[in-house]
Amino acid sequence: MAHLLVTGGAGFIGSNFVHHVLENTDHRVTVLDKLTYAGNLASLSGLPDERFAFVRGDIADAELVDDLVSGSDAIVHYAAESHNDNSLHDPRPFLDTNIIGTYTLLEAARKYGTRFHHISTDEVYGDLELDDPARFTESTPYNPSSPYSSTKAGSDLLVRAWVRSFGVQATISNCSNNYGPYQHVEKFIPRQITNVIRGIRPKLYGNGENVRDWIHADDHSSAVLTILDRGSIGETYLIGADGEKDNKTVIELILTQMGQPADAYDHVTDRAGHDLRYAIDSGKLRAELGWQPRYRDFEAGLRATIDWYRSHEDWWAATKDGVEAFYASKGQ
Repeated sequence: MAHLLVTGGAGFIGSNFVHHVLENTDHRVTVLDKLTYAGNLASLSGLPDERFAFVRGDIADAELVDDLVSGSDAIVHYAAESHNDNSLHDPRPFLDTNIIGTYTLLEAARKYGTRFHHISTDEVYGDLELDDPARFTESTPYNPSSPYSSTKAGSDLLVRAWVRSFGVQATISNCSNNYGPYQHVEKFIPRQITNVIRGIRPKLYGNGENVRDWIHADDHSSAVLTILDRGSIGETYLIGADGEKDNKTVIELILTQMGQPADAYDHVTDRAGHDLRYAIDSGKLRAELGWQPRYRDFEAGLRATIDWYRSHEDWWAATKDGVEAFYASKGQ
């Protein structure tokens, strides 16, 4: 039995990972989370007390991090400021969490010789042209386009430097867009699903041509656990499930699966610096570590996600009105 310290474990993909670990291994898990707007303790409800603990705190708090890492076998680092629009409004929290927080964790991992896995994003690579057949690989040059993605790129480079300079036992994964349970209703897929549930017309940025490479959070979790168990130290692995879809297709699938006309949505002004296309080549992860996604059919995964939001309105209802008021103030 290993003891995992999961940072950001009350957030969307972090909480899915915690559930995955506790359901599929005998590991113990301690979650460290600051509980900003993106963290929700309700996402961790019902977990077994004998194998799970929660600590509220900041990953940039060196004393707290030192104490927690000293009793852990591995750190799985999900914690991040991750909202592109927020990073354009106020970049400072992204520097504090994504750069200083990662540095603080790396120093503790260095001190105690603790295994470290760093969760990153495909947004560090910038974007691809819509008609470009290429996909991101582990050798794609970094080309971040926002304060969010640039600070994530910086945190990736810190991890690589601590591996090379100090021998930290670390790996990195860069993943495409996740969807599934426990995702904040500000995000594209859950926002549209909850709009339909509430009788609000969904909103589509621009003409909806922007492409994202979708992966179910369960598949992301299984890939991270695979890398933690079998990944080669110092290596980067891209996680994807061949789920490229443009935003127009996704919103129309949501409407159709929820019994609405496919065109029952409104167009809103496109976001600033909206990346055109992300696409992941996860061949290295599959060939070297034998990982395969469970949700190969995006429509099936989307249907399961819609069912979850329909049956868990108590989880998202309290934040919905505030999110829609915020976007309404921006005409979105």
